[in-house]
Amino acid sequence: MKNNILKINKLKVFPNNNPRLNLVKNISLSLKKGKTTCIVGESGSGKSLTALSIMQLLSSQLNMSGSIVFEGVNLVNLTKEDIRKRRGKDVAMIFQEPMTSLNPVLTIGYQIEEAIKVHNNLLKAELNKRVEELLNIVGIPTDRINSYPDELSGGQRQRVMIAMAISCSPRLLIADEPTTALDVTVQAQILDLLNSLKIKFEMTMLFITHDFGVVEDIADDVVVMYQGEIVEQGTVLKVLKKPMHPYTKALLACVPDPQGKKDLNPIDYSALKKAIG
Repeated sequence: MKNNILKINKLKVFPNNNPRLNLVKNISLSLKKGKTTCIVGESGSGKSLTALSIMQLLSSQLNMSGSIVFEGVNLVNLTKEDIRKRRGKDVAMIFQEPMTSLNPVLTIGYQIEEAIKVHNNLLKAELNKRVEELLNIVGIPTDRINSYPDELSGGQRQRVMIAMAISCSPRLLIADEPTTALDVTVQAQILDLLNSLKIKFEMTMLFITHDFGVVEDIADDVVVMYQGEIVEQGTVLKVLKKPMHPYTKALLACVPDPQGKKDLNPIDYSALKKAIG
């Protein structure tokens, strides 16, 4: 545990009205300090539910069991007030679509400021200085401080979300498919930014994606999820070069060949089911 910042043990997520229906099935994993762990899998595999469980942001229609220990403290046992004190300060999250997370009628400067004020008691001048500093860090001109979200590009909006997430210097940053809605060039810029911020602020990062190209670029360790379960995990080199589970192999076979030397291979679920047994 000394080299791990977070340890999940036997996590289950299930609907309140159907405890036997496990959407996340008894998963266990550890995040190493200062490293990037990617959770990869198709939509509906349980990636985002796992992240929301860590943040204690599950829908009121869902419940969970198991333990999520962050720096020796089981987050599951904390009161709502205690988890609010940690959320954003110790553990922060970047969500997939900025326009559903940013308030369209408030300026980006105001929204970043609000994220800071939750955990810091700063004077107005200090707040303004911190907001400008964060905008500089994420590569947005400070003259956009009074801009509204719809006045920014998709990449700029995601940079605002990153600024909000790092505003209180969290030790664990969770990124839930933050580049999915962006074009390839902007996606590469955001990935480079996140990686540089992780190093600069000595953060640990949990990155959720369905893209093995992203995994290869940023991951130290990889967790593969299928139908709510972890089917394979290990170092990025081990999982990408020598995958063991049929599902991991099937996912990798779907990755397009940049040279165009092979056809796309959609997953044959009938064959996959037989291979898994």
